[in-house]
Amino acid sequence: MKLAIFDLDNTLLAGDSDHAWGAFMTEHGIVDADDYARHNDEFLRHYQQGTLDIDAYLRFALAPLAEHPAEDLEAWRAEFIERDIRPLITPAARELVESHRRRGHTLMLITATNAFVTGPIAELFDIPHLLATEPERRNGRYTGRYTGTPTFQHGKILALEEWLETQQVRPEETWFYSDSRNDLPLLEQVDHPVAVDPDPVLRREAEARGWPVLALNVVEEPAG
Repeated sequence: MKLAIFDLDNTLLAGDSDHAWGAFMTEHGIVDADDYARHNDEFLRHYQQGTLDIDAYLRFALAPLAEHPAEDLEAWRAEFIERDIRPLITPAARELVESHRRRGHTLMLITATNAFVTGPIAELFDIPHLLATEPERRNGRYTGRYTGTPTFQHGKILALEEWLETQQVRPEETWFYSDSRNDLPLLEQVDHPVAVDPDPVLRREAEARGWPVLALNVVEEPAG
């Protein structure tokens, strides 16, 4: 097996799906607009600075799931995916995924953004394997907590190792595409690390180590 792994936010997407979902919820009155937006922006800054407390963030991000029935959440999510996520998928990002598919590589999306948000996005790319932070559900409702290993920083390596053990396979060759300094631990583990529209820290690391740097995320403006 040859394994092509993709980060999601600001890598395959020209934006951050987790932050965008928070903005969608504030716009629709699903959460308190001012308070949620302030915390959402603060957590995004911490992520970009490499200082995010993942447990604190997940308590914040998953809390709204516990406050609404699953059927309402799924309806909102469907609207969010169509309106806010599809426009963030660039032709270059699709072609990158397809280039690996044509070569017969196993495709995987690995992201810190929770699986409630990212499951449908993996389907948009027809990527069969998703490793994402899993929201806990009991009796058909979300609890606001998560299960297993948060797929963030070193957690991505742990989640990938757990997945490989369940598959009982070791890849012959691995690729990983990411934009973020937070993904340096996994980038250092793969055969082919690739920086995609990287943040300043990752760009410096990529240039110092001779890693390829790709630009995927130029969103085309509609004509007219």
